[in-house]
Amino acid sequence: MRFLITGATGALGGAVIETMLKRIPPDSIAVLTRNEEKRLAFQARGLPAYQGDFDDISSLEKAMKEVDTVLLISAGDEGDRMRQLRNVVDAAKRVGVSGIAYTSRSLRDPDSLSNALMADHFATEDYIRDSGLRYTIFRNALYMDVIPLFVGKQVFETGIIQSAGMGKVAFALRKEMGEAIANVMLDEGCENKTYKFTGDSAYSFDDIASALTDLSGKEVNYTPVESAAFETILINKGLPVAMAGKIIDFNADIRNGQESEVTADLARALGRPPASLKEGLKILFGL
Repeated sequence: MRFLITGATGALGGAVIETMLKRIPPDSIAVLTRNEEKRLAFQARGLPAYQGDFDDISSLEKAMKEVDTVLLISAGDEGDRMRQLRNVVDAAKRVGVSGIAYTSRSLRDPDSLSNALMADHFATEDYIRDSGLRYTIFRNALYMDVIPLFVGKQVFETGIIQSAGMGKVAFALRKEMGEAIANVMLDEGCENKTYKFTGDSAYSFDDIASALTDLSGKEVNYTPVESAAFETILINKGLPVAMAGKIIDFNADIRNGQESEVTADLARALGRPPASLKEGLKILFGL
């Protein structure tokens, strides 16, 4: 069995690879990267490494030769993301790959999303199912790792201000999601299943503030504000309007319960409970 991991240089792809390396030899794990220096670093560790990207069809097909399963870690929002993701699926089908796994998002209702970018995940899921390839869909919760980005470096002085209301998120650590993805791919292959990888509880920003207060001994408060007011705050901080809009949309989906579903899939794939909010925040904030 040989795997191809796209997004190999990212934190999620890296966690998948490091877990796999504990169980299978490096020459069973091919990687695709845009960066030649990083390709050479992978190659030096014994991993078949290819330079290319989702827009380069020939590089995709070259990397997929002799591969049984492709892990398609979703592209960012630069360029034509849907076309890029379809390029990977089409190449896998042409080359004769037997299965494809995709990292999607755990969201309650694709028809009522505020963040339009998230809808691409569900369209990609449909495209994969329609391709005829065997598949595994990993619907991942919002990474707990993004909390420091959401609340800011000065959280212990300023508190938390967001427009998410008391909406909750089933946060989980990205490293644990990568570990779970690797375990499923190694133990089950692609069996036309969909997993929802979430934490074992869902938390509001008020819960995050309370946890940070307990961990640090400093009072951290959460102040929910309306979307328009929060957008003004973000723009006044110097964020580009487009970026502020994305954050507002994320908050709207949280406020509307899109991110709150909790399942036991991650715990089962890990073979243990995932990190709690306090355990994760302790790591992420160095507390």
